[in-house]
Amino acid sequence: MSLGVYIHIPFCAHRCDYCDFATWTDRAHLIDEYVDACVTDLNQRHTAGLLPEANTVFFGGGTPSLLDSPAIQKIIDVIPIANDAEVTVECNPDSVDASKLAAYARAGVNRLSFGVQSMVPDVLGALGRTHDPDNVERSVAWARDAGITAINLDLIYGTSCESIDDWKYTIDATLALRPDHISAYALTVEPGTPLGKAVADGLQTGTDDDAQADMYLLADDLLTGAGLDWYEISNWSEPGAECRHNLGYWNGSDYLAIGCAAHGYTQGRRWWNVRTPERYIEAIQNGTSPEAGSERLEAAAVRDESQALMLRTAAGIPHDSELDLVGNDLAEEGLLTSIEDRWILTRRGRLLGSEVITRLALGRVECQ
Repeated sequence: MSLGVYIHIPFCAHRCDYCDFATWTDRAHLIDEYVDACVTDLNQRHTAGLLPEANTVFFGGGTPSLLDSPAIQKIIDVIPIANDAEVTVECNPDSVDASKLAAYARAGVNRLSFGVQSMVPDVLGALGRTHDPDNVERSVAWARDAGITAINLDLIYGTSCESIDDWKYTIDATLALRPDHISAYALTVEPGTPLGKAVADGLQTGTDDDAQADMYLLADDLLTGAGLDWYEISNWSEPGAECRHNLGYWNGSDYLAIGCAAHGYTQGRRWWNVRTPERYIEAIQNGTSPEAGSERLEAAAVRDESQALMLRTAAGIPHDSELDLVGNDLAEEGLLTSIEDRWILTRRGRLLGSEVITRLALGRVECQ
């Protein structure tokens, strides 16, 4: 089993209207202390024998690219990293330049994930995004100049003002940059976000399931036609360019949580850290655990969660006497297919993935 290390960077220059992540736009003064706390946390885990060699490292956020290269280097330097490890940093196209990405590469970063969302200015505005689409092209070029060729571009579809032609333009413009990986997520309107409040107050239209389904199918057609294979419901890549860190989540591998609001999982135990950067810094400085809570999963819960996650992937799940009756029903409905004794979502099944997973789980319960 591989080990992933996730480092949460909770700082943003601007908070997008749809975002409900643990991020802050008014805490930049804490960055240096926060980085030091992450380094101390990692060192303490290593000293205690809780930080074996990492196969993947992922800086997520927030906007990790707000960190300068010495800060990224400082964190990477204290992680025992395998020779062939994947080291990813999420980036906003507006917060990088050629020199920063070159410095990231020297620090050991070998994969970048750019938050693109859309290539249409009006759609970006509706999402509360502030970056210039032209900066995406520049950022990708700078990354390649720095020697970083593993590049993901994140997209979001289904904004109320986005037409199918807008979405096609975004996909075409994204493919023109020749990334080896593209993620495409349906917009979710979360309560408490500016977007959620605008929809609740009737100031903005919510999402349309049918329109989002059409957009997903269009994306699948265009991306697979361009040589990017589907390997998880919302992810496509060239063969061999799958995100190894995220595959670890879906495959049930262990991963450590570093930073505020980060979640970790090792050997059936899940834990989550305190939510705010101030509390995380305080806990580390005081020599106390930053954990806010934890749970120990029983074997059946681990199995069911693993099944739910793996079913999202192109690998699917193995046939199982407790699942096959429901699996056969779902196959007759065109939601599952059986390939080499594994149940795999059909393209239609991907659109209804949550329903399929729920029905399989209920089928297992009925068999017990």
